[in-house]
Amino acid sequence: MAAKKAGVPDSVQQLRQQFEQFRSTRSGRGRLPELLWQSAAEQARQHGVKVVTQALRLDYDVLKRRVGSVDQRRKRTAMPAFVELICAAAAAGDEYVIEFEVSPRPGMRVR
Repeated sequence: MAAKKAGVPDSVQQLRQQFEQFRSTRSGRGRLPELLWQSAAEQARQHGVKVVTQALRLDYDVLKRRVGSVDQRRKRTAMPAFVELICAAAAAGDEYVIEFEVSPRPGMRVR
């Protein structure tokens, strides 16, 4: 079992063991399994990209992109596809204003 590095959380240490086991069973360089990348991205969200890349010997920019892409997917799926506004019967001349705090995504229409 590898010695624990100071400042590296236990969950990252456990993932590091999984990475070392995977690396020891293959010859040459190859792609990491998606499950390992997903686990690394999750740890990076909790403990920081720098800590995880150093502990797991990963490319900082690649992991940062993966963390960002997952966050972007979550943001996109969190936004509803349709919003219905229900109000009482409007009298002639009533005026309504709809404001967005966040820029709507491309293709979103407001009527």
